[in-house]
Amino acid sequence: MSGELSHLDDTGSVHMVDVGGKPHERRRAVAAATVRMAPETVERLRELPKGDALACAEVAGIMAAKRTSELIPLCHPLPLTHVSVKAEAGDASVEITAVAETTAQTGVEMEALAAASVAALTIYDMVEGVDSQLVIGDVRLLEKTKA
Repeated sequence: MSGELSHLDDTGSVHMVDVGGKPHERRRAVAAATVRMAPETVERLRELPKGDALACAEVAGIMAAKRTSELIPLCHPLPLTHVSVKAEAGDASVEITAVAETTAQTGVEMEALAAASVAALTIYDMVEGVDSQLVIGDVRLLEKTKA
């Protein structure tokens, strides 16, 4: 690890980072999360009484990306130009991938991570009634670029 904690000033107090002097650049971040569950639960995902869990999770993730600055206190509100969330059922898990893009003065990794996390929480909410062994994990940033 290198560098300083960007959200702390010289006295150790938290503050929002001043990005006013930075140029607007095209930025992209990709994040992922995994919801592990019983194989039988994966098979039942589209038959749940609450509706299509995968589509619902994808929409919830997009909504979360758009509201990230309201959820994480020191995040800048960003003009998102694109957000996509894909939830794919595997043998014993749902793999979620979220992409967030903007042209701004700071990155969109928190938006991508929020999208993946909330999509995972939505899957959890929709299947917890049929599987008590659910595990949300592996929330991670896969890619962060600027051009």
